Amino acid sequence: MRDYSLFIPEFIAGGLAAAIIAAELFWPSIRRETLAYLTALAAVAWGVASLFYAGNDPESFQGLIQIDNFTTFFRLMGAGIVAVVALLSAQFLSGRTKTASEYYGLLLVAGCAMVYMASARELITAYIALELLSFCLYILVGYLKRDNLSSEASLKYILLGAFSSAIFLYGMSLIYGVTHSTYYDEIASSLASRSADTGQAAVVGFMLILAGVGFKVSAAPFQWWAPDAYEGAPLPVTAFLSTLSKAAGFALIIRLFTSALTPDAVEWRWAVAIVAGVTMTMGNLVAIQQTSMKRLIAYSSIGQVGYMLVVLAAIGWGDQEVGRNASTTLLLHLTGYVLSTLALFAALTAYFNRTGKDTITGMRGMAETQPFLAMVITVSLFSFAGLPFFAGFATKLFMFQASITGDLLWLVGLAVLNSFISLYYYLMVIRQMYLFNPEEGLTRFKVSPVLWATAGVLMLGVIFIGSYPAPAFEAAERATETLFEQGPSLEATAR
Repeated sequence: MRDYSLFIPEFIAGGLAAAIIAAELFWPSIRRETLAYLTALAAVAWGVASLFYAGNDPESFQGLIQIDNFTTFFRLMGAGIVAVVALLSAQFLSGRTKTASEYYGLLLVAGCAMVYMASARELITAYIALELLSFCLYILVGYLKRDNLSSEASLKYILLGAFSSAIFLYGMSLIYGVTHSTYYDEIASSLASRSADTGQAAVVGFMLILAGVGFKVSAAPFQWWAPDAYEGAPLPVTAFLSTLSKAAGFALIIRLFTSALTPDAVEWRWAVAIVAGVTMTMGNLVAIQQTSMKRLIAYSSIGQVGYMLVVLAAIGWGDQEVGRNASTTLLLHLTGYVLSTLALFAALTAYFNRTGKDTITGMRGMAETQPFLAMVITVSLFSFAGLPFFAGFATKLFMFQASITGDLLWLVGLAVLNSFISLYYYLMVIRQMYLFNPEEGLTRFKVSPVLWATAGVLMLGVIFIGSYPAPAFEAAERATETLFEQGPSLEATAR
C-alpha cells in the first residue's frame, strides 16, 4: 500500500507555492513584500510539518523515497533557507520586476526538489529531483529579464547544466549495465559480488556520476559556471545558489555514495581525493584576484566544496564507523556554512538596497555608515576562514578530525593550508570596511527592521554553533544513523 502521508510537508509546500503564484494572478495589486512574507510563512509551515517526522522509524515509499531523520534534517534546512531568501527578496525585487509570484513559488518548489534529492533511494528518482532543482535555478538566475547580465548568466548556466545532466545520465546507464538495477541497495549488492570483467565499465560510470554531481556543487574542474551565475543572478538568488543548491548536491552525494557505491570505494576514492585537493586550492587562489564581492563568494564557495569533498574521500577509505563520523561532521559543516552564508547575504542585501554597490571597494567605510552590517559580514567571513568562536572553526575541526586516515593526511594538511590562504582575501574585504573612509556623500543609514533582525539572528546562530556545537552535532548524528544501518533494506521490503 502506498502511504502518501509521508509527503505531507511537501504537499504543504507545493500547495502553498501554487497559492502564492495564483495570488498575484487573481490579485494583481498585491504588494511584492506581502508575497515575500507569505512565502516565508509557507516555509515555516513546511518546516513545522516536517518536525512531526523527526525521530520516527524510517519508512519507504515503493523503494523510491525514504523518509528518515536524514530526510527530515534536509527538510528543515531547506525550509529555513527558503524562508530567509524570501525575506531577503522582499525589498530587493521592488522596482526590478513587474511580477514576483513565480519567483517565490519557485523558491518553494526548489526546496521540495532538495528534499527528494536527499530522500531518493533510486537513481532515476534522484535524477528527476536533480533536474527539478536545476530548472528552478535556471529560471531564478535569469529572473530579472531586463538585466542583460542576469540573462547571460542564466543562458550559460542552462547550457552547461544540460551538458552535466547528460554526463550524469550516461554514468547512470553504465552503472545500470553493470548492476542491472537503479535501486541503491541492489546496486550495492551487485557491486559487492560483481565479476572482474565489469570493472572498467563501473569505473567509468563512477567517474561520470562524480562529474555530473560535481557540476551541481561546483567542484573543480566543473565549476566554471559558478562565478558567472553568481555575478549575474539577483543577490538573493546568489544566496540561494550558495546554500540550497550546495546542500542539495551534498545530500544526494552522501545518500548515493554511502548507500550504493561504498562496496566499490577503492575505484573512486582517489578520484574524489584529487578533485577535493584541486577544488579547494583553485577556489582559494583565484578568489584572491577578485574585485566583485559576488565572484569572490563564488570562488570562496568552491573552496568550501573542496573541504567537504575531503569527507567523501574519507568515507571511501574508512570502515563503517569512519563513514558514520565523517557523514555526521559533513552535515554539521553544512549547517554552519549555510548559516554563515545566509548571514553574509542578509548584510550584503541590506547594504545593496541602500547603496546599489556589490563590489569589494564599494564596501569602503561600512563600519562608519552601518557598523552592524559590517559586524555581521566580519563574523561570517571569519566563520568561513575557520577562526575560533565562530561556526566554521568548530565544524572544520570536527570534519578534518573525522577525515584523518593514513592515506589522507596530505589532503587534510592541504585543507588546513587552504583555510589560512582564504583568510587573506577575507581580510581584504574587512580592510575595506574598517580602514577606509566611506565614499563621499554616503552617510550613516538605517536598514529594514526585517533584514536587521534576520541578519542578527543568523549571526547569533553562527556564534552559537562555534561556541557550543553539541546540539547541532547531535542533530547531524541522528540524521546519519539510518545511512549505515545493517540488515535487510527498507527498499527491498517495500518492493
